[in-house]
Formats: sequence, C-alpha cells, structure tokens
Amino acid sequence: MAEAQDARTIALSLPETTEKIAWSMPTFRVAGKMYATMPEDETSIAVRCPKEERGELVLAEPEKFWVAGHEASSAWVRVRLAAVDDLAELRDILTDSWCQAAPGRLLEAHPELAAPGGG
Repeated sequence: MAEAQDARTIALSLPETTEKIAWSMPTFRVAGKMYATMPEDETSIAVRCPKEERGELVLAEPEKFWVAGHEASSAWVRVRLAAVDDLAELRDILTDSWCQAAPGRLLEAHPELAAPGGG
C-alpha cells in the first residue's frame, strides 16, 4: 500500500520537479507544468492521463482509478493510494504523468524515464 509520503518522495525524485501548494493542496510540477496533485486528505493523487486511455483504466481497475467530476473534461485521473500494488507501480504512474508534462529537452536527457515500464 502506497501513502502520500511515498508519492511525494517519488515525485520529487523526478528531474526538475518542484512542489508548490495550489488550491490548498500539494502540486508537483516539472518546468512549471503541473503533473500531479494530492487532493483532499492525501489518500489519492491526481495525475495526467490522456482522455482516450482514462476510461479503459477506470473500467479495468475501478477500485484504483476514477475521474473526479470537475476533471471530466480534462486529461487527469485520480489514483487511490491504498489500492496501488507497490511502490514500483506508483513510480510508473507518476513517471508516466511526468513524461506527459516534461519539456522535450528533459525527455531527451532522460530517455530511461520514457522507456516501457519506466514511465
């Protein structure tokens, strides 16, 4: 089971990530672009997810993934931390979101993060 501190530690380990409080919650950004938030009571995270992939995730694992009402029109999905299998899965989820927000120069500098299973 993953916890909020695990998500924070992993997010901050990704290149050029900063943590900033916005909307009264921790947000994680790469090169100023948000890629993860820790809403509510820090039992979940919201991450970037292409809309075309989101529905499949939610259908496959509804105990783990869901879309908050106010995020229905955006490319974000919520992840219940208690439902994450292990820290490797949490790292993959956060790395994938980081890759969607990171500028090309960082993706080029860190190809291992964009590799299958690495992000």
